[in-house]
Amino acid sequence: MTRPVILVGFVAAALGSSIKDFQPDGSVIFVEEPDVVRKRNARETVAGSALVRELIEWEFHLPGKADEFYHVHRDLDPAAVVPLTEYATPFAARLAERYGLPGAGFGAAQILRDKGVLRLVSRAAGIANPASARVESPEQVREFMARHPGKIVLKPANRQASVGTQVLSDPAEAEQAWANCVVQDEGIFVPDRAMDLKMLAESFVDGDEYSVEMLLRDGEPLFANVTGKQLFPGPRPVELAHIVPADIPDELTATLNEETRRLTGAAGFRTGIVHCEWIVSDGVPYLVECAGRFAGDGIIELIQRAYPVELNRAYFSVMKDEPVVDVLPRKAERGAAVRFVSIEPGLIEDVRGVEKASQAEGVFLCDVSVSAGDRFDGLRSSWDRVGDLMVTADSPAEALRLAEDAVVLIEIDVRPDGEEREKAAR
Repeated sequence: MTRPVILVGFVAAALGSSIKDFQPDGSVIFVEEPDVVRKRNARETVAGSALVRELIEWEFHLPGKADEFYHVHRDLDPAAVVPLTEYATPFAARLAERYGLPGAGFGAAQILRDKGVLRLVSRAAGIANPASARVESPEQVREFMARHPGKIVLKPANRQASVGTQVLSDPAEAEQAWANCVVQDEGIFVPDRAMDLKMLAESFVDGDEYSVEMLLRDGEPLFANVTGKQLFPGPRPVELAHIVPADIPDELTATLNEETRRLTGAAGFRTGIVHCEWIVSDGVPYLVECAGRFAGDGIIELIQRAYPVELNRAYFSVMKDEPVVDVLPRKAERGAAVRFVSIEPGLIEDVRGVEKASQAEGVFLCDVSVSAGDRFDGLRSSWDRVGDLMVTADSPAEALRLAEDAVVLIEIDVRPDGEEREKAAR
């Protein structure tokens, strides 16, 4: 029987990805929190997939659970342990160690999971970081702002998808911002039990944003890509678009790749893939955060189409300690982009143009997740975007232009909340 690959964190999209092109039927075991399995109907989803051998419910967020899992399931003899979600990375790293398999290393995974710890480690290694401090109240936020004039970012140290992150311009905003930021409900994506609250206040760095996606084996880079980013306007720093590769000079690409390599070395990251975010201000890359897992937001799909490269296959080969069969390219041949959709809060009355946008030039994916009758409460994190559209083109700039041309074809009519209240009062 084929040795299974353990995927930690249930991601339904993985069942329809290129994984099925190189993993045989019955070779994947998902591990997911019981609450998440229930809330996301994961058992029903995997039941229709020949790829999945088993779905094991396990409270993997909790300390010691990887070692417990190893002792209960020593007979699994996996070929690899792969984290698919942010919260899965420490468990997956520790489980890989117990099975004697390649991985990030438990210590490195823990450093990357806590942005406050990552700041300490990376700053000590000489990597540029914004001024930062742990805060436990609005009063401490105001004290930080008094020490560091100008805009700041208030954010959780241990969350994902920009959940609970907000930009503040005035100390008078601290009370309301704190109330907004500590509400970090991720709904169906996390267990029902409460998660520890860890908050950071950081100086705002004004500059262009990028991420580096880097595949490493034993600490050495095998492949790297730089992604350009655009954000929605407003106090919530949520991504509006990703462009692959970033349309920047080769010298900046080399600098961002080198800083990411320095960061993984500082954290002791061994084998796997990282998604490391940077802001470049006056030519200096400042670290935002770094995740020891695949990038989300469709970035991996953009990379695979723009270079082209079978990055999923290469990643699984590395995690299984197998040779990477394909030559991994150093430069992209084309461009690709994803453009996200958001709307004003209110009651959605009509959605039009999705089919038209999906048939626009260069578009290979178009999805809108809302329909008439739904209520939208506003853009607070990446989970709140209501649609996305992906394109490929001959260059990154052309890919972004085509994405912008296509996204305007999507029309979503929203009745603002004020009009709803006024209607109810009549």
